[in-house]
Amino acid sequence: MELLNRAIEAEVSALADALRKRGWRLAAAESCTGGLIAAACTSIAGSSDWFERGFVTYSNAAKTELLGVDPALIARHGAVSEEVALAMAAGALKHAAAELAVAVTGIAGPGGAVPGKPVGTVWLAWGVSGDLRSECLQLPGDRSAVRSATVQRALSRLHERATA
Repeated sequence: MELLNRAIEAEVSALADALRKRGWRLAAAESCTGGLIAAACTSIAGSSDWFERGFVTYSNAAKTELLGVDPALIARHGAVSEEVALAMAAGALKHAAAELAVAVTGIAGPGGAVPGKPVGTVWLAWGVSGDLRSECLQLPGDRSAVRSATVQRALSRLHERATA
């Protein structure tokens, strides 16, 4: 997978402009994308003006230790859930000097599917403190395609929120 295809590059540029105009900074909490959102954001020059930090919280323990996600929440709903994605986004805002956050948790495959959560299931959460939103994605394709589509959707949702 080419990390920064044209669509992702365009989204990052638009997001960067919107964040600069608002004077906002971004934090990313990533599980299934393993830092690809942060990598896309920091691939353009000047991203230190608006990208604050990224948390790669692939394990459940990392979600708890770095973002403060309650282990009981993970046990009750599973790591790939709306509740955990929202808690990850809230934790990113709490643990970073950022006004806007995004979180992703999902099953990129080829394994990892469980009943009710097939490969390609991704929960995305984004927003500002007090106004977090979420979306469940059912993405087709192999691991690379799922991860790339997740990055694109996350950047798009962030751009929408930054320009609202």
